[in-house]
Amino acid sequence: MSQDLSYHTQSLCPRCLKRIEARHVTHGNTVFMEKNCPDHGLFQAKIWEGLELYHQWRRPKIPIEKRFSMTPVQNGCPFDCGLCPDHRQHTCTAVLDITARCNLTCPFCFADAGKQDAGPDPNSGEIQKLMKQVMAVSPTCNLQLSGGEPSLRDDLSDIVAAGVSLGFQFVQLNTNGLVAGLDPEFAPGMAKAGLSSVFLQFDGVSDPVYVRLRGRPLLEIKQAAIRNFGDNGIGVVLVPTLVPGVNDHEIGEIIEFALDHAPAVRGVHFQPVSFFGRHGKVPEDSDRITIPEILESIQVQTKEKFKVRDFTPPSCEHALCAFSGKFLGQDDGSIRPLTLFDDACCTPVRAEQGAKKAKATVVRHWQAPNRTCDCTFGREDGLDRFIRQAKQDMFTVSGMAFQDVWNLDLARLKGCCIHAVSPDGRLIPFCAYNLTSADGKGLYRDHG
Repeated sequence: MSQDLSYHTQSLCPRCLKRIEARHVTHGNTVFMEKNCPDHGLFQAKIWEGLELYHQWRRPKIPIEKRFSMTPVQNGCPFDCGLCPDHRQHTCTAVLDITARCNLTCPFCFADAGKQDAGPDPNSGEIQKLMKQVMAVSPTCNLQLSGGEPSLRDDLSDIVAAGVSLGFQFVQLNTNGLVAGLDPEFAPGMAKAGLSSVFLQFDGVSDPVYVRLRGRPLLEIKQAAIRNFGDNGIGVVLVPTLVPGVNDHEIGEIIEFALDHAPAVRGVHFQPVSFFGRHGKVPEDSDRITIPEILESIQVQTKEKFKVRDFTPPSCEHALCAFSGKFLGQDDGSIRPLTLFDDACCTPVRAEQGAKKAKATVVRHWQAPNRTCDCTFGREDGLDRFIRQAKQDMFTVSGMAFQDVWNLDLARLKGCCIHAVSPDGRLIPFCAYNLTSADGKGLYRDHG
């Protein structure tokens, strides 16, 4: 028997994309989104495993005071994206697709990239125009170059340099690492252009995982990419797409691998699988892994080196969207948590403050540290050593639970701070931009 949790929101029908009412209900210890379309019936999707943490984790968010006016409110969320005045959060990261081409054809792909009819890449002038439009609206946001696979562009270093010259303080590359792992000249070129960080697709520490998720063994190439980026002073964040029954048993090993390759690897950013773009089927509850399940797996698989209580809800996004933890490596090899979950999570957070904190955290912890001469370390006192380690050996473990049409919560969407840059320059919340109906129809992105 289900119990209503008094959380009411709006969502979309997975079949017709009509806006409909939705609510959170519980069956035992599991929280579901339940919604009913008058034309297509009842839909239910698992969103959270663990009722106690669900109540502890949620916290109110005070929206930004100065709203956007890039597009008018006409049809209501999520049909007026651009951003409209109803959006409640600033842009922390602008995701700019610079190609639809890819050198992989993965079973799971947000962008449904690598198709034969992908079309021509936007030219350099078009990309710079989009960058300027983003800068005009959100001058302090971080820029992530994505696709497709951006490293397939011969002019990628020029695009990175253009972003830096326009004033973006943090330019990050979203990549599968194939070109970086095979071409020893790629990483030096990116470093010279001013690239801050790499978001590296990294699904596991064994090749069977890559065969299942990416179609071929890739671990050796991924390791080479990490070495090449690290040798050239570019910080690497490992980004596993977590699929139950495929790589969720390697969560702890991924974190250990990251620690073994720190400080070149700055952290791990888990992304539980979401069902939009290219994914292959209508999801069942067993196909999903929720934030509490990831946190519990981290604790168990790292033998409590990392604990559930070391992680907190996001300061920027809606509380149910993400988790994060910051850690400091100690001289004896242990890990010291710098974030602890406590009852303060229930305190209201101002969206402006959360956005500012989120952007600063990314810049500070996801780019490579500036190493100092080892000869000075022996004269450090405890405070000096802590400050030096905090700058150089900080390690982050975080995660983002993207929404699909089955579990879309418009309250969460309105608080999104990760915005895709559409080809016409509008800023669209990432989950809305990539959203697809049950039959593959895109809400914003053209999925053919």
